[in-house]
Amino acid sequence: MPRAARIYTQEGIFHVLTRGNNRQKVFHDAEDFKVYKKKLKHLKEEQPFKLYHYCLMSNHVHLIIETNEQTELSKLMKRLNLAYYNHYKKKYRYSGHFWQGRFKSLLIDKDNYLLACGLYVERNPVRAKIVEDAKDYKYSSYPLYACGAIDKLINKDPNYDNLGKIDKDKQKEYQRLMIAGDGDLNSDIFNKLFFGAESFGKTMKNKFGVKDVKRGRGGSKKNRK
Repeated sequence: MPRAARIYTQEGIFHVLTRGNNRQKVFHDAEDFKVYKKKLKHLKEEQPFKLYHYCLMSNHVHLIIETNEQTELSKLMKRLNLAYYNHYKKKYRYSGHFWQGRFKSLLIDKDNYLLACGLYVERNPVRAKIVEDAKDYKYSSYPLYACGAIDKLINKDPNYDNLGKIDKDKQKEYQRLMIAGDGDLNSDIFNKLFFGAESFGKTMKNKFGVKDVKRGRGGSKKNRK
């Protein structure tokens, strides 16, 4: 199976997706979610990356991370995934492959598409019919943006302040955007390398010398599922 192309840049905003092997559960109880967030917080204290949005689902994780010249995304995710795996292995006496291959990443246009991508991430529990309202899901960044909840993991989305003059107005507008479906993006977007305006895509393709499409699995379409 050929590996998908990956963009190597020290500075940028990425939507990162990590799944459990064969989509198995990686979180079974509240303690597991808490441990993962603790590991993430510890890495944030060690390395100066920013976390704008996240959603921890039972069998996969969405993170929207901004890296810089002092933070390498691949090393960061390797450390995070290994640290959580060690917790899981010890607690559940687990052995074997835990994460499903390498993490997936999508380079995001910060100015025009970051907020929409954040809403997409936070809408996951609603799409999965775990909750009817995203604010009722404990393991995402949505309660911070929509309700003013305290979440020390988060660096606020730089576009958030444009939603209103005071916090209450920003929260109401963020809730409205979620209800209006601003987080409903075409899933095909995540088969690409970049997410943003056409000009952003062209700039990135020229910069990295790649096409804006990830290579899929080998074999004919007939054999793919």
